[in-house]
Amino acid sequence: LSMASTFIGNSTSIQEMFRRVSEQFTAMFRRKAFLHWYTGEGMDEMEFTEAESNMNDLVSEYQQYQDATADEEGEYEEEEEEEVEYQD
Repeated sequence: LSMASTFIGNSTSIQEMFRRVSEQFTAMFRRKAFLHWYTGEGMDEMEFTEAESNMNDLVSEYQQYQDATADEEGEYEEEEEEEVEYQD
């Protein structure tokens, strides 16, 4: 019997990878490394700037969700502590 399985997940931990890629991209773009290959094929430098901005926005959005989740977990822990105090 052959079985297969697929899992698709979305986690805020992916922001670290996006942040690393963004830092590497920024370092290379500032030096204009390999840029001539892309502009020679018809791309504009503005497309790279826009892509960098999109990546930074993505990292910020994931950070926002991570911060919101951390806040909610803190509220939950506070509620548990209050319940324990009432039971004593």
